Amino acid sequence: MEESIDWVLVKEIISCVFILVGVGFMLIASIGLLRFPDFYIRMSAITKGSTLGVGLIMMGMAIYFNQPGVLLKVLAIIVFTSITAPVAAHVIGRTAVQNRIPFWEKTNLEEFKAYLVKAHLEQLVSHDKYLEEKAKMEKEMGDAAGDNV
Repeated sequence: MEESIDWVLVKEIISCVFILVGVGFMLIASIGLLRFPDFYIRMSAITKGSTLGVGLIMMGMAIYFNQPGVLLKVLAIIVFTSITAPVAAHVIGRTAVQNRIPFWEKTNLEEFKAYLVKAHLEQLVSHDKYLEEKAKMEKEMGDAAGDNV
């Protein structure tokens, strides 16, 4: 009975399932990137989708090649991606908050605002330098126009 099973075919089917599920995660993340309403939700979707998608695609490759060296490299890539992608997303999100990138109007920010007050971080949120420069230029232009009248 066992001799009648084509193990190469089983290995290829399992590998294809992992790769297709990984591609599905990345496709859903791409759709989320296009459809979600604000920067923070888009970033969350693409980070989770790409991390899971890359991990599943790499596992599919490791199963397909079935060699210890490839498996070791794949595990290293998965661990590195799983560590770096969420940290990078956190740093980007924190920078976006500091630069006052707007949230979606339906986002519940009560807990976030309470955290900022509790941690005394509300003063660390910097102003958007471009808005400040724009307001300064408009004020200067308004003063210059008032001088001409």
